[in-house]
Parts: sequence; C-alpha cells; structure tokens
Amino acid sequence: MKGKGSLALMEQLVMLLVFALAAALCLQAFVKSDQMSKDSEAADHAMVLCQSVAETIRSEGGSAEEAIAAAMEKFGGNVPYGILYNQDWSLAQAEPQSDGLAFDMQNGKARYHLAMYAIESDIPGLAKAGVALRDEYASEDKAILCRIEFSWQKEVTAHG
Repeated sequence: MKGKGSLALMEQLVMLLVFALAAALCLQAFVKSDQMSKDSEAADHAMVLCQSVAETIRSEGGSAEEAIAAAMEKFGGNVPYGILYNQDWSLAQAEPQSDGLAFDMQNGKARYHLAMYAIESDIPGLAKAGVALRDEYASEDKAILCRIEFSWQKEVTAHG
C-alpha cells in the first residue's frame, strides 16, 4: 500500500505543476495582450494628433516655417518646433539640457514629443513639411508612433 499512496501523491504533484504552468502561460498572454492594446491606443492617438497638426499647418498656407509657427501657437507648443505631452496626452513641460537642444524627457513630466519640421522643396510654389510623434520611453524600434510628410501649394500673386 505504501507504494500506491506515494504514486498517487506524485501524480497529484505533476498535475499541479502542469496546471501552474498553464496558468502562468495564460497570465503571460493576458499581460502581452494588455500591452499590445496600450501600444495600439497610443498609436491611434498619435495618428489623430499628427493628422490634426498636419491639416492645421496646411490650412495656414504660405511658407512652411510660417505655417509651422502658426500651428505651434494654436496647439500650445512649448519647445522649438515641437510639443511635449505627458502620459495622459495633456501638454507637458521639459527643461532644456546643457546643449540647448535636447530636452529632459526622463523627469516624468513629458513622454511624447510631437515635432514639426520644414522640408526643402525643389518645386517653386510648393511648400513641404512633416510631423512626427515619438514615444521617448519606448525602445528605439518602437519610438516613432506616427510620421506624416505633406505638401501644399503656396498662394501666388498675379505677377509671380
């Protein structure tokens, strides 16, 4: 009888180990699913924001630099040619670093950086610009959430 009792106990332990392993795999799948959902939500928010900024820049017309400056004013830009947002997508502030260009994104105040930039155009009367939104806490391969480059026709006068 002693041999059969220990065999049943061993069988119960193996079953418990298999159940624990299955539970760990299920939990890992739920955690991965939650992270993918959060990443997708951030990408969707980034796309809507970039489209809105791009449409605002295009509607301003004129040169790319002037249109970007006007869009910065409308959207409450707080860094040169860009806007900083914190985790909940509200405007954030960040302090310039000693080089005067980089901004301290690790201080907990800013997570996303929306950059606006002018692009050289070889075609007279055509202005080009771009908008990119970057997650400063993401890995390098997932950092750019959205990038849009666009162009518009500058208003011309009758005499050129």
